[in-house]
Amino acid sequence: MIDEYGVHSAGSSALAGNTKYSLRLEETISAHLGVQHTLLYPTGWAAGYGVIKGLVRPGDHVVMDGLAHACLQEGANSATGNVHLHGHLNVDSVRRHLRRIREKEPRAAILVVTESLFSMDSDTPDLKALQELSHEYGATLLVDVAHDLGAMGPTGTGFIGEQGMLGKIDLVMGSFSKTFASNGGFVACNSVAVKQYLKFYGCSATFSNALSPVQAATVTKAFEIVRSDKGQRLRATLMERIEQLRGALTAEGLQFMGDPSPIVPVRVGDEALARLVSRRLPALEVIANLVEYPAVAKGDARLRVQMMPTHTAEHVHTLAARLRKAIDAAQIEHVRHRAAVSEVAPAGAAVTAAVA
Repeated sequence: MIDEYGVHSAGSSALAGNTKYSLRLEETISAHLGVQHTLLYPTGWAAGYGVIKGLVRPGDHVVMDGLAHACLQEGANSATGNVHLHGHLNVDSVRRHLRRIREKEPRAAILVVTESLFSMDSDTPDLKALQELSHEYGATLLVDVAHDLGAMGPTGTGFIGEQGMLGKIDLVMGSFSKTFASNGGFVACNSVAVKQYLKFYGCSATFSNALSPVQAATVTKAFEIVRSDKGQRLRATLMERIEQLRGALTAEGLQFMGDPSPIVPVRVGDEALARLVSRRLPALEVIANLVEYPAVAKGDARLRVQMMPTHTAEHVHTLAARLRKAIDAAQIEHVRHRAAVSEVAPAGAAVTAAVA
């Protein structure tokens, strides 16, 4: 494949950047999601930003979950000033926003935006309810499937498949950087007009090099594994390890968030404490991302653990014990630091008063 096409796409998908490997990947994704058309993007960020920036006009409205990914929020804020953040997973909140918009602007175009699995809280919306509500108010639904596609749901179709919504969501976008071992992203739909418009007028696709043939072939092979018996076994093992980790964390007195998924957010809370915990993890041979404001609310910092089916039961219990060890040690240091600061504060205050 490299001998045939090299390692670089050498152009935009709107020009000469496509190869038979990228076209085959588009067909693979369409078949996997039960839709007719797919457009590839160079990154997942480009897909999330580009689909909204490309389709939404300044006078249009975007009704978006308040915890939607930064690429979706950036795309919306770049496209229009009419961005309405609704309560997280709150269908009634979506309805209230749609009703208010329709009362004022009966003919306005509205895009409703959510994720099938939220990466910081590990929870999922009622996709069927959102799609029906969107159609009730003449709006279009966009669902970001970056975090569950391939790793969850029947035949790896994520929560769209789990909720019986394959082929029924207006617009689906996703990323290859989670389950599919590559950079890149996509937008899938049942409208050839939408695909062609985004291809030629969507900035993040039109004015960027396309996926390389190596990336396209890699993702296509990953989809083959996802859809195979091996993929089914891997997902079953993954869910087993996820449940084991949640049990092990509970046994260690640690608090995790959300529903069972490959993302296991372990809540720490205080940002200063969370940073002290994070510093200890490398020495304990633990890899977990520290997530704090502005990615999550202030005072709600967490460690974002990501599970793989290749983790063993021993890994799971060792991880929980080491997280407990890191948090306990960090709490002692945190208390000492706060006590030291409180001892210094009165002297500092006296100096300030004397100067004044």
